[in-house]
Amino acid sequence: MICISLFFFASLYVFRPSFNHVNLHRRPLHAEQLLQTCADIKLIPGPPSDFSKRTESDRWVPGTRATLIVNATVWVGRSEGTYESADILIDRGLIVKVGHVVAGDLPKKYDVINANGSWVTPGIFDMHSHIGVYSSPELRGAQDGNSLVGPINPWLRSLDGLNTHDDSYRLSIAGGVTTSLILPGSADAIGGQAYVIKLRSTAERSPSSMLLEPPFTMNSSASDPLLPHRWRHMKHACGENPSRVYGYSRMDTQWSFRQAYNEARKIKKKQDEYCEKIEAGLWNDVPNDFPYSLQWEALVDVLRGKVKVNNHCYEAVDFDQQIRLTNEFKFSIVAFHHAHEAYLVPDLLKKMYGKPPAIALFATNGRYKREAYRGSEFAPRILSDAGFQVVMKSDHPVLDSRFLLYEAQQAHYYGLDHDLALASVTTTPAELQGFGHRLGYVKAGYDADIVIWDSHPLALGATPKQVFIDGIPQLEKPYTTEKPSGFQVEPKVPNFDKEAEAALEYDGLPPLLPSKETKSLAFLNVRKIYEKDTAIRSQFVTENGQLGTVVVVDGHIVCKGLETQCGQFMDDPKIEKIDLEDGVLAPGMLTFGAPIGLVEIDQEASTKDGVGFAPLKQPVPSILGSGFLPKAVDGLQFRGRDTLLAFRNGVTKAVVAPVHSGFLGGLSVAFSTGSVSRLAKGAIVKDIAALHVTIVDSSKQPSVSTQIGLLRDLLSGNGEGPIGDYFSKAAEGKIRLVAHTQNSDVIATLLDLIDELAQSVDAKIKLTIAGGAEAHHLAEELGQAGVGVILTRPRPFPTNWPGKDILPGLPLSSEGQVTRLLAHNVTVGLGIEESWQARNLWFDAAWAAIEAGGNLDKETALGLVSTNLETLLGVDVQTQPDLVAWKGGDVFDLSSKVVAIVSGAKGLVDIL
Repeated sequence: MICISLFFFASLYVFRPSFNHVNLHRRPLHAEQLLQTCADIKLIPGPPSDFSKRTESDRWVPGTRATLIVNATVWVGRSEGTYESADILIDRGLIVKVGHVVAGDLPKKYDVINANGSWVTPGIFDMHSHIGVYSSPELRGAQDGNSLVGPINPWLRSLDGLNTHDDSYRLSIAGGVTTSLILPGSADAIGGQAYVIKLRSTAERSPSSMLLEPPFTMNSSASDPLLPHRWRHMKHACGENPSRVYGYSRMDTQWSFRQAYNEARKIKKKQDEYCEKIEAGLWNDVPNDFPYSLQWEALVDVLRGKVKVNNHCYEAVDFDQQIRLTNEFKFSIVAFHHAHEAYLVPDLLKKMYGKPPAIALFATNGRYKREAYRGSEFAPRILSDAGFQVVMKSDHPVLDSRFLLYEAQQAHYYGLDHDLALASVTTTPAELQGFGHRLGYVKAGYDADIVIWDSHPLALGATPKQVFIDGIPQLEKPYTTEKPSGFQVEPKVPNFDKEAEAALEYDGLPPLLPSKETKSLAFLNVRKIYEKDTAIRSQFVTENGQLGTVVVVDGHIVCKGLETQCGQFMDDPKIEKIDLEDGVLAPGMLTFGAPIGLVEIDQEASTKDGVGFAPLKQPVPSILGSGFLPKAVDGLQFRGRDTLLAFRNGVTKAVVAPVHSGFLGGLSVAFSTGSVSRLAKGAIVKDIAALHVTIVDSSKQPSVSTQIGLLRDLLSGNGEGPIGDYFSKAAEGKIRLVAHTQNSDVIATLLDLIDELAQSVDAKIKLTIAGGAEAHHLAEELGQAGVGVILTRPRPFPTNWPGKDILPGLPLSSEGQVTRLLAHNVTVGLGIEESWQARNLWFDAAWAAIEAGGNLDKETALGLVSTNLETLLGVDVQTQPDLVAWKGGDVFDLSSKVVAIVSGAKGLVDIL
């Protein structure tokens, strides 16, 4: 009896909660799991401590042969230097050794690649891509980038919309892209969780098998203590995008952010309090289950510092609100993307909670919306100088990520340090997104994601000879060309200090009109003059090839040769002088394909001429009368920023057709990009250039057969009013007919049509195809018919189904679309799709020449953007052409820049 009583009282002592607040009977069976959860939420993601000792990659494919690359020039990574004549051994998905590989390092079986001195870099990491979620070609069932259910969606995952059949994967790999961060779109304030993938195809053929370091097992949102703690990624967006979709103001959007983060903060607080109690042994004071919300868990992880937040954000007002948000809720944003005004507000950006954000930018893509209007090509250099990490990104398919390296090349051209430019698409994004332990460097122990280039990677047109992902070569039969030695060294670039300073001084809107006009000017140290007639030809200024002098008076060359030969002008104090430093004079270029001169800001209706009536889609008001035909000349706008930037980059003329959404385009106009108004001398080059129609295969249009039938009817003389008049002129060959289409079947039908009309009504149609993505299939037929092609996407991309069958060019095909067409005597011109691209026309022409591998000289390439376009668009200019003065090199050299433009029509020289 006494023993029983003692046991009873002892039991009370052990299990009464009043003693040390511990009730062992209440300790749940899953207590260790709960304690482990509490420990896990405090851990910051990162690789295991022994990660650098791994001997094979978690993504290694058994059976993959090792590869030894010999005699390579290796760019190791940001600020890590360069190895010359180095070997690289890759095996089991890893880089095993870089430097001098000896026999003892080699496995039993391996392949050998002699790089012959070629540059090798880490694989390109695209930090802003929608590849797979906005698939190409664009089809309704494969556009999964945005949710339109509501503005706050941290629970959504881009992985769930990742299409493995996107045509872009193969193309982007061919540009050296090995890894991409797949972000949801920007329609929502919180678009959802992003995932990092490697682009190579896998045996499993699933989205999950493409993932790099998934943060959780695929069927759970909770961490596994047996797995490494890995970074998560999330997309935010502020400003105009969420406002446009949901009708929100910025105030509404910011409130939605604060409301969401407040909900996450409350859950986090409950979790922290719960963990404090169970870690103190106070099991009686808490419920059995850990406080958790499947809906909000990702946002709670943001507050715990476990998520890399990437924020679509453009303007100072948006940076300010987001930075205040980070300080209110104590989390960091790893990078602002697009960020067109970031370079103007560095001090504001440094107020971010934790540390300043990185800035992910386009190189020259801007002004497409009000938020992007103050963007500057000098932003990467300015931000880098201010201490910010800079990333160049594609926003694929906004820009084709295959040419992401081109963004780095442009950033370098405009002043970004060469190492930082290369790092902006390799090392920097890898480190920012939490993968600096395995990506972004060519070092032993890193993933075997490397690219062998045919030239210095910052040289324009650099193309992969081979791309490795996880040690697996991705190009089955790469086509390459040998490039001159000048392409194998870091390109020399011009000095843009003054321009960068002006961008800051004028709050992103520096003056773009010429700084000065003069009637008389002498250009010193000139190498060549490119002259324009029906074609382009070049000649040295002096007979022996020495640098010479060119004197211009009233817009005309009056003397060229040695300085002593132009002495009578050189002694005149009124004649200004510009040293071109081994530069050249070349004809001005012409741009076509975008609504330049009719649209200032694409997404702002008040800045545009508007869209013409589409007679096949909508009733035309009776007041317009029968056969109304719009003229682009009536809607021209001068002094636009894209127009003037084109002028400052040597594009002195533009042809633009009325903006239209259907079959009937109207009459295009040719105008001077440097003029201040239509009344200025030489402003209108030709008020009516060509007649434009568009043949589109779309559910929003009548059938293609209906459009072709109407075209046949109009060209047969059955139109009324101005429509009838101009289609009759087109049938008679008195005005160019420009048909806009990408599709080879439509092009074939048009070729049949002009042949039919030539026989039935004796038509003499001068036809030009604009678009032409699939024109290469009919190169021979086009050449025989005398039909020219303007390629509005010089570097092709399968945007839509009717133009998906592209000729990709090196390294995927032995020739590109330009060389294929030229080989069959087709007159080819290069166009653009968006107005901001006009400034880069000389890059496009240079790229065509480079890809041709020596089979396309500079004169012919320059013709692609000048004389050929004039012919194809009906612009027969009899007056002396504009001449562009390039300082520091030849017309397509990255060392050169435009400093002056000679206008024969105006009789002046514009000094920039």
